[in-house]
Amino acid sequence: MLSKPKLKPLIIIGGGGHASVLVDILRMQGRNIVAIVSPDDPNRRTVFKGLTRFRNDDDVFQFSNEDVLLVNGIGVLPNSDFKQKLNQYYLAHGYQFETVIAETAQVSPYATVEAGAQVFAGAIIQAGARIASHVVINSGAIIEHDCCIGEYNHIAPNATLCGQVETEKNVFIGANATVIQGIKLAQHAVVGAGAVVIRNLLAGETCYPSRVTVKKSVDGLKNKGYS
Repeated sequence: MLSKPKLKPLIIIGGGGHASVLVDILRMQGRNIVAIVSPDDPNRRTVFKGLTRFRNDDDVFQFSNEDVLLVNGIGVLPNSDFKQKLNQYYLAHGYQFETVIAETAQVSPYATVEAGAQVFAGAIIQAGARIASHVVINSGAIIEHDCCIGEYNHIAPNATLCGQVETEKNVFIGANATVIQGIKLAQHAVVGAGAVVIRNLLAGETCYPSRVTVKKSVDGLKNKGYS
């Protein structure tokens, strides 16, 4: 019987909420996390307890780039390239990034997930889909058949991309958004939470959800403490 290849130890970049989800996934998979890089004390989150803390990005260089893999746990905001620049910094020094796929994610064996991508719990990636490097497919998101997701995309929780959607680099798709079949999203396009995309988006365009009107109060309730 062939033995499984030994998995390299991991260093987590970042100590916030996104990193905590990754560490949770990796601990459940029995991975060896040798350190977490965070300028702030990460022990306020119990999932980080017991992990060695590095305060500076360059502390990673204590480890050879042949001996460890990195996991970028920094969250992403629309139109921010900070995470990408940090990745490029480490890649230029010969470090590589681990691909993280939660046990409860459903990834077709006929889909492609490239190095450094992160697929969270409950996500579904169907046959023929291609997930480029350093993409985040967040909890419960659905990537349907034959979608092509560009580098450094962030697909937020419960977003749905119907079949044959294509995105370029650095696209951000908000929570519960829907992109209908065959749509193309150019680089740096942003889809707001809950929006439904029914036409192609050009580079840098933003699709907002339908306007929601909220009344300040209902007659007779405000005086009863229901304002």
